[in-house]
Amino acid sequence: MKILYVTIITIILYACSPGKPTMPPMDLVGYNLEIETWHSKRVEELKGPNGYLNLAGLFWLNDGINTMGSSSTNKIIFPEGKIHERAGFFLLKENTVTFEAAPDINIVSDGKPVKRMVVYHPDSSRTPVLEYDSLQWFVIRRDNKFGIRLRDFRNQPLESFTKIDRYQADPAWRLEATFQKRDSSRTIAITNVLGQTTQQMSPGMLVFAIDGNEYHLDALDEGGDEYFMIFGDPTNARETYGAGRYLYVKKPGTDGKTIIDFNKAYNPPCAFTAFATCPLPPKQNVLGVEITAGEKNYGSH
Repeated sequence: MKILYVTIITIILYACSPGKPTMPPMDLVGYNLEIETWHSKRVEELKGPNGYLNLAGLFWLNDGINTMGSSSTNKIIFPEGKIHERAGFFLLKENTVTFEAAPDINIVSDGKPVKRMVVYHPDSSRTPVLEYDSLQWFVIRRDNKFGIRLRDFRNQPLESFTKIDRYQADPAWRLEATFQKRDSSRTIAITNVLGQTTQQMSPGMLVFAIDGNEYHLDALDEGGDEYFMIFGDPTNARETYGAGRYLYVKKPGTDGKTIIDFNKAYNPPCAFTAFATCPLPPKQNVLGVEITAGEKNYGSH
C-alpha cells in the first residue's frame, strides 16, 4: 500500500510539473519500484559485512612497532571488553606490515590461527583479514599512509540504524546526458578528507540540462560499465551531506547518450562513520543548482 500511495502522489506531482517530460506517465509505477528496489539494495549493502555501519576504528601506523589491544597503553586501542588488553603488535617497515599476536589469544585469518603474518605487502594482490570474536581488521593504504581498519559486527551504529531520509522520488530528476569525450589518458585531481590529493582517470564529462540551463560533471572511470560521479550542490550542509554526494552513471552507447538519475544520488561513507577516507567533489563538480533528489544527510559525521 505504501508504494502504491507514493506512486499515486508521484503521478500527481509529475502531472503538475510542466517542462520535465522525462518518461511517459504509464511508466511511473515501474520507475518508482525501480528506485525502491535500488534503495533497498543500497541499505542492504550498507548494513552488510562490507558496509560502513560496522566500522569501529581507523588507526594510522607509525614506522616500527605499533602495539594493539583494549588497554589505553597501546598505540592502537580496540574497543574495551572486546579483545585482550594486549593482543599483539603491527610492525611497519619498508612499506610492509607484519602482525604478531600475543601468545594467549586466538586470532584467526581464513579460519586458521595466526601467530605471525605479513598482512600487507606492496606486491601482493590480496590483503589478509584478521578476526577475533565480533572484531575484524585489515590494513588499508592511502597514498603513503598505512592504517588498520576495524569492523565490529556488534557495532552500536549498525544495531541502531533505521533508515536514510530521502527526497520524494521524482522522474524529473532522471535526465538525459551527453558524454563529451576527452583524452582517454586525462586525469583530474581528487582530494580526500585526509587532505591527500591524487590524480584519477577522467576520460570526459557528462553534459545535461536542468530547467533549460546546461550543467556538466567530470566523470571518473573505475573500470566496468559505469562512471563514478562525485558532486556537490547548494543543498549540502543543509538538507544533504556537507561534503557532497556520489552517483554512478551507465557509460554511454555509441550515440554518446546516457541517463543521469539524481534519484540514485547517495551519501559518502563519511556520512555514516568517522572512520572512512572519502573523496571530495572537485571544484568543477560543485553545481550551482539545488539537486533535491536522492539521499538526505544522515547523523552528524
